[in-house]
Amino acid sequence: MTSAWLLSKRSAHTQRGYHRDLGDWLAWCAERDLDPLGARMSDVDAWITQQRRSGGRNGRPAAESSIARRVSTVSSWYAYLVRNTADDPRPLMTRNPARTDARPRVDPDFSPTVGLDRSEVDRLQDQADADGVVSSALIRLLVVNGLRVGSALAAQIEDLGHDRGHRVLTVVVKRGNRRRVAIPPLVGAAIDAMLDARGNPAEGPLFVTPSGRPLYQLYVYRLIRRLARRAGIAAAERISPHSLRHTAITELLNASGGDLRRAQDFAHHADPRTTRRYDRARDSLDQHGAYLLASRFGRP
Repeated sequence: MTSAWLLSKRSAHTQRGYHRDLGDWLAWCAERDLDPLGARMSDVDAWITQQRRSGGRNGRPAAESSIARRVSTVSSWYAYLVRNTADDPRPLMTRNPARTDARPRVDPDFSPTVGLDRSEVDRLQDQADADGVVSSALIRLLVVNGLRVGSALAAQIEDLGHDRGHRVLTVVVKRGNRRRVAIPPLVGAAIDAMLDARGNPAEGPLFVTPSGRPLYQLYVYRLIRRLARRAGIAAAERISPHSLRHTAITELLNASGGDLRRAQDFAHHADPRTTRRYDRARDSLDQHGAYLLASRFGRP
């Protein structure tokens, strides 16, 4: 039943995330000899409390957004069991204990993601170019096209093509939907150089490691942190693949005069409120009142 629940999620990236989050809950239950099929709402509340104390990396408190995501995953699993066994003589579950009032509320106007300014992007790209053709092509694609890292890593060479005079790449976005994105010459040249170095294969993963294996997300996280450190970026230890997507969407809003519809289409956001969050975050720093007051009260 759990396998069927995971397979109901279209994206392989989503499946892995749900598998990991559910595993956290099941491991917590196992440590306490608690049958997850007999769990109560109070058990889920206790799990949430434990995560707030030591559920993050290296035993640190987990972020509220991470806790909310994990509880949402567990709630989805229980809801699936309830729906699919309700008519059985002995249902696996008759209620969803993860529908708890203790579930963290996530501030829709705040994102912990750190973005880059244009100078930092240039320095990061310089380091990527120096690192090699794979790093150069990957960083250009993430920065210029604003792709989710999962979409970039799932791309195949066969997904490259042309449409009405545009060079394009067909990518898988959220919910397993496919979208065709334009590849500007700047990005296309970097991709061509990468493929040329591999002997121009006709098929297979677009991005591979030096040993020929498909690139994976942890590899990309480490690569971006390493390049950010070399580039002298102040927040290098907090830079992630999503930082590049965040930067791309924010810079598009800046360049287009805040054109939310264009940014929504570019980012493949199903809900315009998601795009609005980037717009509000952009204004909250660029127009922060502290800058105005510093010019009035500050001394050289």
